[in-house]
Amino acid sequence: MLKKEASRITGGLSAPGKMPEGAYSIPATACQTGAKLALVPGTPCHGCYALKNRYMMPVQKAAMERRLKSLNHGSWTKAMATLIKGKKHFRWHDSGDLQSADHLRKIFEVCASTPETSHWLPTQERQYLPLPGSTIPPNLIIRLSNAKNDTVPGQAWTHWSTVVTKPRAGAYVCPAPEQGMKCGSCRACWNKDVKEIQYKKH
Repeated sequence: MLKKEASRITGGLSAPGKMPEGAYSIPATACQTGAKLALVPGTPCHGCYALKNRYMMPVQKAAMERRLKSLNHGSWTKAMATLIKGKKHFRWHDSGDLQSADHLRKIFEVCASTPETSHWLPTQERQYLPLPGSTIPPNLIIRLSNAKNDTVPGQAWTHWSTVVTKPRAGAYVCPAPEQGMKCGSCRACWNKDVKEIQYKKH
């Protein structure tokens, strides 16, 4: 499959300035858990970055809607793998989140088709984890997002992310605020040896 056809099927990839090699976004308004948390102060989704600034530009909103609608296309997994192949690191959902267990299963298939790529999937959608009858691909790390800021991760999952107002000792702190809001050379989010990453509240 040619990349032009793959982009037509999927709506293409997103290109947030922070990420080293691109990402994939769908509307944050489609978040199932996040849409509820967005109404609750003290949660990572309250004041969500993906509900303002460039994400609200008409061209961006239209692109994310196209991607959301494409999830049920019969060639979605093949097309996504075509677009991702050759990348060393890939982030799922710089905006938006898992829509269903089938959505997660398709992401697993894309990861299996791109073994040379390290995939990172942050999510609030606990109801889809773990995926029954499936094994997480070795090149995918799923980071469960703490539902409340400044909380300590539990034992229900292996890898976490937490938004903090004051960094807590014992977990890796995202360096982006000190380096122009970019990943730079850091790849901790993709590193399975890093069990928790703290993100300073914007």
